[in-house]
Amino acid sequence: MRSLLAAIPLALAAPLAAQGATVDAAPSDFLEGYYAKLRQDITLPAAPVGVPLPSTAATLTRIAFGSCNHQSRSQHMWAQIAATDPDLFLFIGDNNYGDQGWAGDAALTTLREAYAVQAETPELAAFRGQVPMMVTWDDHDYGFNDGGGSFAFKTWSETLFETFWDSTAEVKSRPGIYESRIFGPSDRRTQIIMLDTRFFRSELERMEYQDERPPLGPYVQSDDPSKTMLGEAQWAWLEQELAKPADLRIIVSSIQVLTDAHDYESWEALPLERRKLYEMVGQREDSGVVFLSGDRHAGGIYADTPLSAGEQLWELTSSSLNYSFSSTEANTAREPDPRRLTDFISEENFGLVEIDWDAETVTLSLRGSEGEVRVSETMNWGAPVSDAPMIMEESGSGAG
Repeated sequence: MRSLLAAIPLALAAPLAAQGATVDAAPSDFLEGYYAKLRQDITLPAAPVGVPLPSTAATLTRIAFGSCNHQSRSQHMWAQIAATDPDLFLFIGDNNYGDQGWAGDAALTTLREAYAVQAETPELAAFRGQVPMMVTWDDHDYGFNDGGGSFAFKTWSETLFETFWDSTAEVKSRPGIYESRIFGPSDRRTQIIMLDTRFFRSELERMEYQDERPPLGPYVQSDDPSKTMLGEAQWAWLEQELAKPADLRIIVSSIQVLTDAHDYESWEALPLERRKLYEMVGQREDSGVVFLSGDRHAGGIYADTPLSAGEQLWELTSSSLNYSFSSTEANTAREPDPRRLTDFISEENFGLVEIDWDAETVTLSLRGSEGEVRVSETMNWGAPVSDAPMIMEESGSGAG
């Protein structure tokens, strides 16, 4: 089945008149029968069998993560990540590029084919046999570039994801793929929160047409209070998760949170939603907190002290595992950022979070394609706010 419905993001949630009543209908309502038949005719790919997640009693001291991994490019980074002996690996989006070559068919054939390639990737199989994984998605393994909640075939994309990565019953029971886990004893509890920034997200507002393409992205900030990043149900869930006892929280967002330095996808595009996130994080049950993100095909370490959070926040962006576009020198010069504490590392990289429970410190680092440290910063979640840059974002537009 081919459809031009998804060639552009669209919502078929238009009211239908039925005997004087109004009925809301989404694309999935018309496609349920098609997908039921499709599942009878095809075999959905599944990832190589992986080792189970650590015990809920296990103390985590080393968490690796990465993003932007093209299924048909070199898979050498898996061995480099495994060599750091992480307790857990977080695969945080663009885990394949299943949208490339997509013809607009409702079956998402190219996405299914990308998963099939990964299913037969020996390097990934060897890694999954050593290191436990938690997974979320970004746009290219969700549906299409910069795609959000209006994607017509998102429920089928969710089925492909949950089948391939063997998602938990809890994740499969609700729309979207967000999840959270807590590991460790009462004084060394690490909470991993994996957000879904795709399934529910409103459309972003684009700049007006320009003859020359903007060098740092096409989007403008929107103060529309009806727009959402996470959706009502996920916001309520996140508030409940942040109220749970934990000593350190790792919050994963596939797109960047703290920066205002570009106009690509980021939380900056929806400043009211970002302020809501900061306020909710600021009201959490007492704990340290670190954001992890990807998406940018470059990485760095960020810090900011937003008034709505009431504290210093840290973010480590890692991208990409095998799909770099530029050089560190060029990207650092192209995108100056007072919140970024490091160069903008553009060669292949993965992130590492190392926890010292006795000192109550977290060391954030980016590792290169040979495992070498590219940048590193240490934060103390028990200490007062440091001298990192303070940038206020309290206006409605997010500007300080």
